Amino acid sequence: MDSQDAVRRVYAASYRRLVVQMLALSGDQAEAEDAVQEAFVKAIGLGRRFARLDNPEAWLRTVALNQLRNRWRHLAIVQRRGAQVPGPAMALELGPDHVALVAALATLAPDLRTVAVLHYVADRSVLQVARELDIPEGTVKSRLSRAREQLSLLLTEVEEHEHA
Repeated sequence: MDSQDAVRRVYAASYRRLVVQMLALSGDQAEAEDAVQEAFVKAIGLGRRFARLDNPEAWLRTVALNQLRNRWRHLAIVQRRGAQVPGPAMALELGPDHVALVAALATLAPDLRTVAVLHYVADRSVLQVARELDIPEGTVKSRLSRAREQLSLLLTEVEEHEHA
């Protein structure tokens, strides 16, 4: 049996049980499901080592529990420090054009979206984007070109739909 088959087999047998256990711990179904999914993602990353575990469900439970604990630690820090973070200076008003742009950006691959947002929204130069992301300027230019091309198609479709 290969490693993917092992993960599938354990997933079929254990996923629901693990989610119920994490739900009992967290009290939040989405959080429980996320923790168990993260555990299975890590299992896939183990490859053949996962198939050789003596008790893969126990390993997954430990990983999922650690995911929950990390989340709880993060939330505790946010709660302690949250009062120190200044709130928004004014309400954020989003017009239809902004909503369309954000929706279009969301369809881009993360690498394209990142350079587009840094360059066009954060008003960073190509050189600044390259330095911040630690990638060559040519890569930034290439990604910006592909992002513009994809955004142009998407935003043209939105505009045509609105005028139809």
